[in-house]
Amino acid sequence: MDYELLKWIHILSSTILFGTGIGSAFYMFMANRSKNLSAMYFAVRHVVVADWLFTTPSVIIQLLSGIGLLVTTGYDLSNAWVLWGIILYLCAGFCWLPVVYIQIRMRNLIKLALDANTDVSAKYWVFDRWWIFLGSLAFPMIVIVFYLMVFKPN
Repeated sequence: MDYELLKWIHILSSTILFGTGIGSAFYMFMANRSKNLSAMYFAVRHVVVADWLFTTPSVIIQLLSGIGLLVTTGYDLSNAWVLWGIILYLCAGFCWLPVVYIQIRMRNLIKLALDANTDVSAKYWVFDRWWIFLGSLAFPMIVIVFYLMVFKPN
């Protein structure tokens, strides 16, 4: 594949991944702080959908286009920036995987509360703390990956 096209695909998918992630996090965080169950349900339900429609394909495209760029450019794991970029990308992914499960559980707990016309269970707020914690770990990792990919420090 042509280098410029592969680079464009990689940049586009990283933009979608980052934009969806930060946008979803902002809206879900703000909805949860409102404690309005309808707003919370709307936000988490759409965050789950966004993960399947945008985040998951972007994660896969990032990995494949990144490997393609390594092969095309001749960079390898002996370059520290490549190795650290991959390590941080995988670590952020290991934070994201439980977040997907957590968001689904949060969506289901809010739906139960709305259907029963009750407050959301305390378990929801435990999931919320884990969701914030894991996102707070993953976000700076992705920012560092962006830095590494742009500046390629030795």
